[in-house]
Amino acid sequence: MHPRTLWQAMSRPAFLLSPWPWRAAAYLLTGVVVGGAVLVVLVALVVAGGVLAVVLVGLPLLAVTALAGLPVGALERRRLRLVDGEAARGAHAEPAAPGLRSWLGTRLREQATWRELGHALLWACLLWPAEALVVTVALLLPLSVVATPLLMATVGDGREAKVLKQWTVTDWPTACAAAVLGVLLLAAGAYVLGVAAGARAALTRLLVAPREGELGERVVELTRSRVRLVDAFEAERRRIERDLHDGAQQRLVALTMTLGLARLDAPPGPLADQLAKAHEEAGTALAALRELIHGIHPKVLADYGLEAAVADAADRSPVPVEVDVQLPGRLPESVEAAAYFVVCEALANVARHSGAERAWVRGRHERGRLRVEVRDDGRGGADGARGSGLTGLADRVSVLDGRLALSSPPGGPTVLRVEMPCRPMGGEPMEEIPVQGAGADRCA
Repeated sequence: MHPRTLWQAMSRPAFLLSPWPWRAAAYLLTGVVVGGAVLVVLVALVVAGGVLAVVLVGLPLLAVTALAGLPVGALERRRLRLVDGEAARGAHAEPAAPGLRSWLGTRLREQATWRELGHALLWACLLWPAEALVVTVALLLPLSVVATPLLMATVGDGREAKVLKQWTVTDWPTACAAAVLGVLLLAAGAYVLGVAAGARAALTRLLVAPREGELGERVVELTRSRVRLVDAFEAERRRIERDLHDGAQQRLVALTMTLGLARLDAPPGPLADQLAKAHEEAGTALAALRELIHGIHPKVLADYGLEAAVADAADRSPVPVEVDVQLPGRLPESVEAAAYFVVCEALANVARHSGAERAWVRGRHERGRLRVEVRDDGRGGADGARGSGLTGLADRVSVLDGRLALSSPPGGPTVLRVEMPCRPMGGEPMEEIPVQGAGADRCA
């Protein structure tokens, strides 16, 4: 397998014949060049800001100096590809709001910003001279020794050559021996370059890449933000359902009643026929709107909870459904909504695809988890990954730290299970337990 990092490459016998020594040299050489440029820029910013501070013009320059580590850190994370095979991730969080003020506030409060500034100062003052010294000793000096015969043939007119400007070679056997010695020094220098580049990269990762604790905090915050998005999504669905129920549906009801009264008062004839047709169309539109509202967020779920909503879904199913849902009280709205729509999708699949004569829905809240199971006596062979509609619901359940699993061997039965950690509203803190596998295939 091809090594992905410099440290892996150095442990292999073919290190000297691989591109990794030259990648290490390129990493250190670019560090010398960029480090010198960083030093010039930082000195210019500090001097200009200090001189112009008396007229307040230099204050923005000093503020820019405090943020100078950001572009330097971004460049360093990209340069790591030379020795690590891939760039490092940034350690900065996204601003809470758009705009320059929010961005500045976020960056100035982050520890990563000040670590990157410290890294830029360290690079400008100490690291690039050290890198220049390593490149000179491990690469340039051995190359100059290797070039002894060439120098003797060109500059020395075949009579003599200066080796490192320290001793003079006057014959060809000595010049060739010096070249061999240079090759050996170059081989040793390749390992010196590798060690120096690896140590430099490790220091860079320590200062400008996210630390393990910060990664954990970002994962926690990402999980919380996903849960907040689910809650916001459910709140928006309830708002749309309420607006449709109290607005468009009531207007359609009034229109239907008005058309019905006009139909009763109209004399027989073409006008009465048109009114009858309009009355029927309005009734059809009203029924379709009610189904749409129920699909967005059923009112029975919001008003009475998961038990009543599952019973209502079972009553509307064309396949007879036996319901056994016993809960200690209302659960969080996001959990109730996710469980309800999983049950609805499962019953819809039973009616469309399973050929079942009967289905069962069971729900319990046990040891800090809501467990809902939908079972049917159909033909089996269902696959949640092939367009059954459960994949998106499985993603939604996973956001709530839950699991959706499907077991459907050929010949049946098909069993869909969903488990989500939650506590009853106003109840005691739940006891967290590990979820044991039930031998079911995961849908997502």
